[in-house]
Amino acid sequence: MNLNDMKKVLFFAVCLLALASCKDNGNNKERADLNQRIDSLQRVNVQKDNEINDMLETLNSIEDGFRAINEAQGRVTVERRGEGANASARIRENMQFIQETMNQNKELINKLRIRLRDSNTASEQLRKTIENLTAQMEEKESEIAVLREELEAKDIHIAELDQQVSQLSDDVVMLKDENAQKDETIGTQDKELNTAWYVFGTKRELKEQNILKSGEVLQGNFNKNYFTKIDIRVDKEIKLMSRDAKLLTNHPAGSYTLERDANKQYVLRITNPQQFWSTSKYLVVQVK
Repeated sequence: MNLNDMKKVLFFAVCLLALASCKDNGNNKERADLNQRIDSLQRVNVQKDNEINDMLETLNSIEDGFRAINEAQGRVTVERRGEGANASARIRENMQFIQETMNQNKELINKLRIRLRDSNTASEQLRKTIENLTAQMEEKESEIAVLREELEAKDIHIAELDQQVSQLSDDVVMLKDENAQKDETIGTQDKELNTAWYVFGTKRELKEQNILKSGEVLQGNFNKNYFTKIDIRVDKEIKLMSRDAKLLTNHPAGSYTLERDANKQYVLRITNPQQFWSTSKYLVVQVK
């Protein structure tokens, strides 16, 4: 069962348990509270989709990388049987491609590991997947090391290429080390400039988190963990899962639209992100 299936099963199980607790109860207020709790669960479910989908896309990219490496290994094996400059040139090209793709996969696996560590969506299954990918990468490195030794024994020019690729990798690592502080500073600044937070909830939910207090929004010590973090360059559409929605924070008119989807529920579309988030990096929407 994949992450999305697990998420759906958990969500519907909670809903069924809640419905069972109110079976044969004619109290309309309790039923209204139940519906409100189900709506809240559904909104939380939607808010986690972007985070999970990003992880799945990264996993797919890693798997694509491994497939490409395997194909390149196969081509090298075929070319080893050939002779002449053309065969050697093709081997060099494939070996360079393998090295570059291996480096890319290492970066993607590390990105996935960091994302899981910082994510609120912890998954034992995903942790095991990352461990398996790491083991697969180590096994692949051993295979490539053996292949290089075989090529070195066959043709000195291949050994020279491996040395050049290895030296290139060392140079890249050294360059990264020398510029680590600079890159970190630039990356942090860029991330801060393009990071925003949003939340939507009923009036009661917003009050419970001190987001809405005495008619004022984001005053005092509100619960920042209740917000969803987004990249304003990427996330430009927010499904509000409600037929009634009102922005409580100030955002320039003309930088967004509130439209209804096929289910008559509101969707916030940010048409001008820089302008929309210019007045506040926090978005609060009250729904019913």
